[in-house]
Parts: sequence; C-alpha cells; structure tokens
Amino acid sequence: MSTGAARGRDEELLLARISAAAGRARLGRRRATYRAPGTAPGARWAATAGAWLPPRAGGGPVARAGARLDLYEYGMTAAVGKRIHVVRFDTTVVRRRWVLCARGVTRALVLVDVDGDRTLLRWGDFGRPARWWPEIRRAVTDAQVPRALAALRLGARLDFGPLWITGDEVGSGRTALRWARVERIESRNGSVAVRATGRWQVWATGASGIPNLCVFQALAEHLAGAGRDED
Repeated sequence: MSTGAARGRDEELLLARISAAAGRARLGRRRATYRAPGTAPGARWAATAGAWLPPRAGGGPVARAGARLDLYEYGMTAAVGKRIHVVRFDTTVVRRRWVLCARGVTRALVLVDVDGDRTLLRWGDFGRPARWWPEIRRAVTDAQVPRALAALRLGARLDFGPLWITGDEVGSGRTALRWARVERIESRNGSVAVRATGRWQVWATGASGIPNLCVFQALAEHLAGAGRDED
C-alpha cells in the first residue's frame, strides 16, 4: 500500500472513531473541523490532547498525525494520537489559562470532558484559532446560561470559583452587592473587576482560573441590567 493510500485509510479510521464517540455522547451534527498546523520545531506532540513535551535530545519533532478538533451542535471532540476527548457544552467546565508552548507562553482553554478528564486546547494547537476559540466559549455560554437563570429564579446560589451569584446579589467571599448597584463587571488584566457607584473594585485575581467565566459574565450582564431596570 502506498504512503498516500495508507494515510487516507488512517484518516477514514480516525473519522469513524470520532463519529462513533460523538454519536455516543449525542453531540448532534458536525459543524466545523480544525486540523493541527505543521509540526512546531523543537517540540513534540504527546498522545494527550494539548500536551507538549520537551524536545528530544538530538532529535527532531514528531508529526502530530491526525490531530483535529471537531465542533458539533452540542459539543466537541479533540483527537490527538490514540485519544479522543469528548466534551458536551451543557455539562463541561471551561477555564482560560496561560500555558507553555514551543515558542514560550500562549493562552489556552481547559475543558472537562464527559469522562471527567481535562482537555487542553492551546491557541496554536489547531488552525484558525480566532474562529474556534470564541465559538467554543459562545457555545458553552449558550448551553449553560438558560439552565443557570432557571436555577437562580428558584433561589439557587451559583459558585464560580471565588465568585458567586444569586438572583439578588453578586459577591466574592463575604463581599456582596445587589444587582441594582452594579454598573459593570469585566475581566481586566487577569482579574475580575466590578464597577459600583462609580468605583472599580477588584474581586478576583487570576481570572484565567475561574471556572466558566464566560457563563458568569453573561449572567452578570443580564442580571445587572435587570437590576438597574427595577431600581
């Protein structure tokens, strides 16, 4: 069998595995596929999604054969080596982090897959990151905000690391503000800051480690707006 034919066969087998995994998790229709770019000099790709290992002593890089990211209606798959991570947008926890890469430091998304394992997606791991990065965060937000709002209406308190939200207040630790007093909440210079009565307060440092910060921000924007309307 020629090299091209073998590569095509490998691609077919990988696609079959990805499709089967997505089907078991009921991810719906595939919407987009993003493949790994060329092998980065001086680094080699491990068989765990997004894991980088030191360069081989005196050796070159190992090709990231078959590495690909597939986005579906209700989730995503990240296939690298022999592992296929499956993530559902409605149940995952996503964090933003700064991590090491072949060229120094880059940003990354860390998601929890359906098996409870972490999936690391670096900005340069797959092609066109300016498209898949916001698409994943937007999909997680769209999938989780309606259920979160329903829970808040029933009196629940939702925790996002050091931050928490109820239907009446937002807080960090023992500090709390009613939504009517909140003018704006945003991530600034790696911290979460709250503007109330014309002043900024830093409530949480290291925003990259806050779980589902995208969901928190969407809820805060909605509830702060509703609180001002009622005031």
